[in-house]
Amino acid sequence: MAPTQKCVHQGCGKQFSDTNEKCEYHPGPPIFHEGQKGWKCCKPRVLTFDEFMAITPCTTGVHSTTDHPPPVEEKPKEDDSSLAKKIEALNTAPAAPVPARVPIRSAQSAPAPPPPAPETEDDEPSLEIPDGAICRRRTCGQQYKKSSSREDEKCVHHPGVPIFHEGSKGYSCCKRRVLEFDQFMKIEGCKTKDRHLFVGSGKKDKAGSTGEEILTTVRHDFYQTSANVIASFFLKKINKETAKVDFQENQIALDLVTTDSTPKRYQTEVPLYGAIDPAKSTSKILGTKLEVSLAKADNASWPVLRGDEAHTGEILQVGRAGRA
Repeated sequence: MAPTQKCVHQGCGKQFSDTNEKCEYHPGPPIFHEGQKGWKCCKPRVLTFDEFMAITPCTTGVHSTTDHPPPVEEKPKEDDSSLAKKIEALNTAPAAPVPARVPIRSAQSAPAPPPPAPETEDDEPSLEIPDGAICRRRTCGQQYKKSSSREDEKCVHHPGVPIFHEGSKGYSCCKRRVLEFDQFMKIEGCKTKDRHLFVGSGKKDKAGSTGEEILTTVRHDFYQTSANVIASFFLKKINKETAKVDFQENQIALDLVTTDSTPKRYQTEVPLYGAIDPAKSTSKILGTKLEVSLAKADNASWPVLRGDEAHTGEILQVGRAGRA
């Protein structure tokens, strides 16, 4: 029996033993341009790194352990020698204590974030795991095999989020920083758990007798201009007739219900990083999200959307990303 190897194709990364097994991957280099992320070999462009990693591969072939991924197409912000010195300093500097939160006006001066809370969700023992399921934790990539025991599993992953800052790349949960995208993709996880996370808890919180599925959080993203912050809250099939968006000076109140056969409801108050002009702020509902345009009360840059979020120190794109 042939030994198991890991495919190096971008977008694949699966373990394989059959050299003729079908492989779906991206042959082109990653492209990061004006806040947008995608692959040169296909058209989708997205704003967040998780969306970028979820872009469906565009090419089908066979697995490989020798193909070298093409270099990332990303305009450097400064010369390599200067940047290399910064990366070396980041990798060797001792961890600094997180300072008390104070108001700031520049994302570039924000402190590094504390590591996120440890991953607490585990697979519900009563749920069936599909054969071939991929571990959900960042950078793990291990596949589930029904024929294998789970007693000896070790999940090596990154609990933090990716950070791209002034050309350097890494994760918020550890100090390692690199220059090239393919090096970033090879950064080994900094946390180990005894079990992989293939299906999660599978639990749904029902709102009593109403039959609604209550959502406590949804994914959000934003970009900004000098005058506005444009934020997206990702929830499919929002009912336009019942959706409520209330703009207030320092927060927005949301009450969103979907048109699913079992409706989902997301009801929350979002504290904002900066003050807004409610009268000039607007919202619109699209097929997969709610998009709000928040009119800034001043022209200050927002390093984060929510006032209760940790500041990542990442440089944020100011101005709408152009279409590719």
